Amino acid sequence: MCGRLHVRAADVTALLVEFLELIHHGPDNLNAAPTEEISVLVSDTQGAISLQPMRWWLTPSWAKQPSTRYSMFNAKAETAANLPSFREPYRKRRCVVPVSGFYEWARRQGHKQAYLLQSAESPGLLLAGLWDRWQGRDENGQSQQLDSFTILTTAASAGMQQVHHRQPVLLDKDQALGWLDPNIATAELESYFAPQLATPMTALPVSSWVNNARNKDLRCEQGMAEAILLT
Repeated sequence: MCGRLHVRAADVTALLVEFLELIHHGPDNLNAAPTEEISVLVSDTQGAISLQPMRWWLTPSWAKQPSTRYSMFNAKAETAANLPSFREPYRKRRCVVPVSGFYEWARRQGHKQAYLLQSAESPGLLLAGLWDRWQGRDENGQSQQLDSFTILTTAASAGMQQVHHRQPVLLDKDQALGWLDPNIATAELESYFAPQLATPMTALPVSSWVNNARNKDLRCEQGMAEAILLT
């Protein structure tokens, strides 16, 4: 599961300018939760890549109305290609979610300990996602459009298992470009789902302050002990 993101615009920009010459204009969100708006990388039919704001909770294009009845902020990479909600986005509307980190919770001595996971070598991480566009009418009959996304998860790598049994599908830069390529065969993407880390990572224990998604200040990333190195 991946249910909270850490987005510092300066760090994401430092990552993106290296290979895409793109700038993340913010705002920062140090404790981003599902249903909030996050900027994601998408490509058009010609392969041009841009950052677009989207709601983090996928609404399928065929849904009657946007809803949070079902958990649609994550999708299992192992089954996404075959499920009605994700099958078409998997084929045609893949995205990459650039972040400075994400949070996971692990049970430690009878309580859940929050960890901030970040790259040990890079200012940010690239997460594989899917997006869709819902169009309809609101309760007043006005036309409405909603672009939304989900983050793909896979089995945890050996290192990540110290924190959680699942992890986001983490991409290196070449894989991110492949994931966004509208012309690549989906069979070529399946190797991306292996339990692996795209970079060595740190898992920093942080306080329960991060448990409340309304808390978004620097206290969210304040370490409570030494970080664990995940490789």
